[in-house]
Amino acid sequence: MDRAAVRARPQSQQGSRLISKEANIAAQQQLGEHLNAGDLDAALQTFAEDVLDHDPAPGQGPGREGLRGFFQALTTAFPDAHIEPAHLVADDEHVCIAYTLTGTHDGDFQGVAPTGKRIEARGMQIGRFANGKIVERWGSTDELGIMQQIGAEPKQSTLTKLSENLVR
Repeated sequence: MDRAAVRARPQSQQGSRLISKEANIAAQQQLGEHLNAGDLDAALQTFAEDVLDHDPAPGQGPGREGLRGFFQALTTAFPDAHIEPAHLVADDEHVCIAYTLTGTHDGDFQGVAPTGKRIEARGMQIGRFANGKIVERWGSTDELGIMQQIGAEPKQSTLTKLSENLVR
């Protein structure tokens, strides 16, 4: 890696030391446990302060504080949110998980008023670790599936118009 690439990385990623794969897996598992217990402050300690989220949610700010806003919005919309890991794969600096998110829609979610409906959505996350913290994150959750489950999916006429525009 050239010096310019190293300089372009966030400060927490420069000069990082390799932590064991097992320690990174344990940190990832603790993240899920803390989120499931509603301990947002402890969960956020898994992330470097300047973590780079390659797939931020709409309106999500940068770094750890941006993730705080995301998780607060999620747990406000789904106060009983629960993340259940289904698969975990790791190498020396990455931990990848596939998970299922469940919860009850008891708060505003992306402009949709609470419906009391239960949701279940699959997702995945790839975290790159340095110094025992997630310094980069890639991920996705089936938000369209969530919107459909809470009754906010696009109407068929909207989907037809979108597909017609794609064909043109």
